[in-house]
Amino acid sequence: MAKNNHFNDNRKQLDNLLRLAPLPTDYDLMPELTGYAHTLARLENSVIVISDMRCGESRIVAGGFGSVLGLDGYDRENSIWEKRILELMPPEEREFKFIAELRFFHFIRHKPNCRRGDYYLESILRFILKDGTNINVTHKMFYIYDSKYENVRYAVCQYNPSVADSKCKSRCVNSLTGEIIDLDSTDYKGILSSRECQVLSLISNGLKSAAIAEQLHISIHTVSRHRQEILARLKVKNSIEACRLAKIMGLI
Repeated sequence: MAKNNHFNDNRKQLDNLLRLAPLPTDYDLMPELTGYAHTLARLENSVIVISDMRCGESRIVAGGFGSVLGLDGYDRENSIWEKRILELMPPEEREFKFIAELRFFHFIRHKPNCRRGDYYLESILRFILKDGTNINVTHKMFYIYDSKYENVRYAVCQYNPSVADSKCKSRCVNSLTGEIIDLDSTDYKGILSSRECQVLSLISNGLKSAAIAEQLHISIHTVSRHRQEILARLKVKNSIEACRLAKIMGLI
């Protein structure tokens, strides 16, 4: 039950990060992306999911691999999450998928706007088919940003059977240079200052602002300022979400 709760929390966290940003209403690439998805599905037998962050819905285009996964007739989702595909993963794989996407989101967020579109996420996920067969699936995820490269407008996911074993279950790939970043071991320490990590660690241990101020020999006003900075840097709404995300990313 705890793992399932963590999965739901991680999905909610990522949903908030992706969908709460202001997005233009006149930036509609869905027809172009759908055409691309049909071509790729036909050429590579891929399953392609296009998620629209502004509308909160997804289109699914399934090539031959869709039949292997039992996705016949599945072409639309009233959510940015591909529910029937997620249901094919055991709970620990769903948990892993969302942690990888959270890490990817924060990794990209600290890149210059003009370079954000150069990266995509690649993960190896274990699926369980209806007959009980286990299959490794390569999942690639691309973010398409608004015209200023500030906020994610669409996410495009591609699913194919894995053709080779990889020691790295998730990695960020720079499609321009070929650079590979192992997200499982990426250092996220630069997201928060050392003092902010101290404050968040004490919050995680249950201390109130007054006790934190006394222990760190700073004013309550300074603690409050650190709290606000932590929420802003991690793009979360409250300290509970901040502590969860910071633990996932190894900040505390």
